[in-house]
Amino acid sequence: MKEKQVDVFEAQTSGSKTEDDVDADADRNEGLSKEIDYKIDDVPPWYVCLILSFQHYLTMLGGTVTYPYLISPHLCIPDDDPSRGYLISTTFFVSGIATFLQTTFGVRLPIVQGCSMTFLVPLLAILHLPQWECPERNQNITLTHDEAAEIWMPRMREVQGAIVGASIIEMLIGMTGMIGFLLDWITPLAIVPTISLVGLSLFAEAAHSASGHWGIAMFTVMLMILFSQSLRDVSIPHPRYNSKTGWRIRMFPLFKLFPVLLTIVLSWSFCAILTATNVFHEGSPARTDIRLAALRNSPWFRVPYPGQWGMPSFTTAAILGILAGTLASAIESVGDYYACARLSGADAPPKHAINRGIFMEGLGCVIAGIFGTGSGVTSFSENIGAIGITKVASRRVIQFGSLLMIVFGMLGKFGGIFVTIPQPILGGIFCIMFSMVTAVGLSTLHFVDLNSSRNLFVLGFSLFMALCIPKWIQANPGAIQTGSDSADQIITILLSTNMLVGGFIGFLLDNSIPGTDEERGILRWRKETGGDSSCVSSKTYDLPYIMNIWEKIDFFRYLPISPTYEEGRLKNKLCSARKYLKREKSSKTLGVI
Repeated sequence: MKEKQVDVFEAQTSGSKTEDDVDADADRNEGLSKEIDYKIDDVPPWYVCLILSFQHYLTMLGGTVTYPYLISPHLCIPDDDPSRGYLISTTFFVSGIATFLQTTFGVRLPIVQGCSMTFLVPLLAILHLPQWECPERNQNITLTHDEAAEIWMPRMREVQGAIVGASIIEMLIGMTGMIGFLLDWITPLAIVPTISLVGLSLFAEAAHSASGHWGIAMFTVMLMILFSQSLRDVSIPHPRYNSKTGWRIRMFPLFKLFPVLLTIVLSWSFCAILTATNVFHEGSPARTDIRLAALRNSPWFRVPYPGQWGMPSFTTAAILGILAGTLASAIESVGDYYACARLSGADAPPKHAINRGIFMEGLGCVIAGIFGTGSGVTSFSENIGAIGITKVASRRVIQFGSLLMIVFGMLGKFGGIFVTIPQPILGGIFCIMFSMVTAVGLSTLHFVDLNSSRNLFVLGFSLFMALCIPKWIQANPGAIQTGSDSADQIITILLSTNMLVGGFIGFLLDNSIPGTDEERGILRWRKETGGDSSCVSSKTYDLPYIMNIWEKIDFFRYLPISPTYEEGRLKNKLCSARKYLKREKSSKTLGVI
């Protein structure tokens, strides 16, 4: 048996796996690989790819549609404006581009890219600045489409510039391999408040949407609980044909895969029936006909293009605010890469693949900013979970799915249809979705010793202050006065962003108050998140088509995103150059003497 070489990803320099651990991981991955019907590098027939990719598309549909709904009111887009549909279509279009780039040239795992909720909190902090507050509603009623665009497009351009600026920094983090250094300092007690506060800080948005009709909102919540929890282990029988075994009855986990989609369709249909029978009064937010103008005015075919809302505007305050969401998204994505590799039966992603994945995610966010989705992109955990359920991990399937996203993103009526979803339905979805985001953040606590008074203090204080400080800033909008308008904006946005305040306080306290790595949860976190990456080259993570040429170019061995990257090579070269310069300087000095 060949000797195994094990290297530890920069973020996990302690707690390295032993050779027995590596053998155990290899056996586990081999077992998972046998359970997978289509492995990562397998290419199913085109019709199979099309069917399976549509399934992945439906899985990400619910999470992608809801984000434009959340930001549209804060951008001051009128309820019946077709621009809401354009925003949804653009989001699908860009998600398709980002997914194709990530699966083809990025980490090369079957990962779907979509809207990231971590961008929402800092985005709202930017749009709550006095200069971006929406005009009174009674002033918006008589506005034409072009007049309304003059109001909301400058706000979108501010958001676009912030996303592009912050995402370029994410690209640099991936290109330089800095993600490992960051993960060495960002611990579970810094991650918990950062992620959980994304959900906690959005309760007002969920309540506002649900308040249009609490009955419909609670009906939606009950359906969501029924499908996602009570019926999650119930499978539906369906016929399936296989060339070897013929027709067979297979069980399909319908409720586990599509709880959000089923909930929206049933609640929407229920509201349509009550609208047709005039149970809802005219103008009720629960009616399905109050936004039909947006559907009628949407074109059948519309191709999103860069700068469609105008040239992005760049401000330091907005970029720094969005940067908090960008870093949180990148950290989540690293965990998703390991989870996806495990479920796909593949080896743990090597350093270069992780660095390239973060780099490509940053590029996807830059594209999202240029096109104007109002959000960056990140890996979708729902689709990673779908791999474990369907046993299909083929990269080609996800690439087909990305093409579906691009095609549907060019159908204007498709985006317009989703504009007609009643607001209370989305309010119910938000209640479930934001509570799950909060719970996912809190679940990281299982790595930490919760019997430690030190840890309880760090956790409680960071959460409390992250709710306290932004609330005070919101109640006192002109309280920050440094004498510089730019400095006032920067400080106001940073202190208004709950996740940034909580994450920074947790980071500061956890790295300054004495505590062991075991007590802080670092050892368990590194072990269970798959911190070790094999140095043995895996063709799964190699770039397509060009590896023969790539390997011959020595320069690429210095790039952390290159499959041929050799860690320490650049450092050794710099050290050698430094020693050479010292010797030259010494010899010249002696010659002068």
